[in-house]
Amino acid sequence: MSSNDTPLLRVDNLSVHFSSRGSWLLNEPTYTYALNDVSLEAHKGEIVGIVGESGCGKSTLGRSILRLNTPTEGAIQFQGQDITQLRDRELRQIRKDIQIVFQDPLASLNPRMTIRSMLFEAMSFHNVVAADKREARAAWLLELCGLNPDALDRYPHEFSGGQRQRIGIARALSVSPKLLIADEPVSALDMSIQAQLLNLLYSLKREFDLTIIFISHDMKVVEHFCDRIYVMYYGTMVEHLPARRLKSDARHPYTQGLLEAIPPDHPSERRSTVPISGEVPSPHQKPRGCAFATRCPLSVESCGHSTPSSERLGLDHQVACPVVVHHTH
Repeated sequence: MSSNDTPLLRVDNLSVHFSSRGSWLLNEPTYTYALNDVSLEAHKGEIVGIVGESGCGKSTLGRSILRLNTPTEGAIQFQGQDITQLRDRELRQIRKDIQIVFQDPLASLNPRMTIRSMLFEAMSFHNVVAADKREARAAWLLELCGLNPDALDRYPHEFSGGQRQRIGIARALSVSPKLLIADEPVSALDMSIQAQLLNLLYSLKREFDLTIIFISHDMKVVEHFCDRIYVMYYGTMVEHLPARRLKSDARHPYTQGLLEAIPPDHPSERRSTVPISGEVPSPHQKPRGCAFATRCPLSVESCGHSTPSSERLGLDHQVACPVVVHHTH
């Protein structure tokens, strides 16, 4: 990948704030600061990982890219087109090209529809194949995803969790997307099924020339499955680097804390740093300065006053921590 390549997806300074009514006494709106000034890129054919603790904004980011959430600020560009302000009718083509696989396949599959009906519905809505070719395409997709074509006449509750996730993947691929957002697609499955589904996603990436945004809280999975990794904390990107250099080059204290929390492969392995302590700030009250400051072992007084911007440590490595950048340079 060269630096001159135009990204398939580019997110610039994206913020998403949700408002709800406050208490009946004050009657003032309460805001949830889900995403704050988030930027990322995904190039054609890449697997880009987004990793962080639960509640850090990963899923909100995935849904926002698909425009299931309305951005408060910032821009989302797909294939060079700004899709931030598109209306529903204009979003129809975008949602054909960008598909999502959710964490819980049972919740995302209609329990009253057969697998055939679901696949046919998607193909019909986006008009991807002629009506007389949908049966063959549906059977082919199921086989490609490791299922027998006789599954077409069955319902979601008749399948295991891993099989349902394969059905969700088949449905997403039925409209020939260019970008697949995989939102914690293996986190609810046991280890052996996880490995099978990751291998499946990788083979489908090559088969369909897909770009994948892979959302996860599992550092080991993103390290081995992804090309590049963005680390999120409290709705912001705190570090971005190649996956192969995650363990050796991670510099942000939060990233290092997440790595420290991974169980060692061998009991004899020693820890070099202290795991993260403390609590995540309230999502309803945006903190001044760095949101990680109250939990950070490197925190200095200025961290509580100024919001850190992302700075380069190298051509393909960025960190949002002035203390780390200062010490590195």
